[in-house]
Amino acid sequence: MIASVRGVVAAVHPDSAVIEVGGVGLQVQCAPGTLAGLKAGVEARLATSMVVREDSLTLYGFADDDEKQLFELLQTASGVGPRLAQAVLAVHTPDTVRRAIAGADLATLTRVPGIGKKGAEKMVVELRDRIGPMPLSDGAPAGMLRGDWQEQVRQGVLALGWTVAQADQAVAALAESIDGETPPVPVLLRQAIRLLGKTR
Repeated sequence: MIASVRGVVAAVHPDSAVIEVGGVGLQVQCAPGTLAGLKAGVEARLATSMVVREDSLTLYGFADDDEKQLFELLQTASGVGPRLAQAVLAVHTPDTVRRAIAGADLATLTRVPGIGKKGAEKMVVELRDRIGPMPLSDGAPAGMLRGDWQEQVRQGVLALGWTVAQADQAVAALAESIDGETPPVPVLLRQAIRLLGKTR
């Protein structure tokens, strides 16, 4: 398997680039965001994933290893092939995709052309437990403390069916109420549910 390529960019096309590696031009399928970072005549490194079919060998390229790993993980969901996995990464950043899957945010997933509500639901069910640790949202409410417990509580609330806005609101309220040592996450989650129960 070809895990990465490094070489001079020979050409950039609308959906792919040709990288010269040891005198051989390798055509690499890339999302628009990756292609935007490439320039003909300049050396580049792409993380790559090779997809083998009976009638073809296709090399997909990514700006970094994180995108590549997510691309490969997405394809383990039923109904998701390499083209669709690449479309997901063309529309959303890896962090956005992970948050959407972990939080069952179907609206975000269905913004990708080719993914309907049922397809998004399948992705959530099949990938939620394998998507990896969640990064904290950059759009956290002002005054919110940063730490592991916030994201754990947030994801727990999202998994129970509340919206992202409600989850952020509950976590912000908890952060303001903590004075001294932080209680265990299960205790905080119960408090968040109590808070949200009043708003339903």
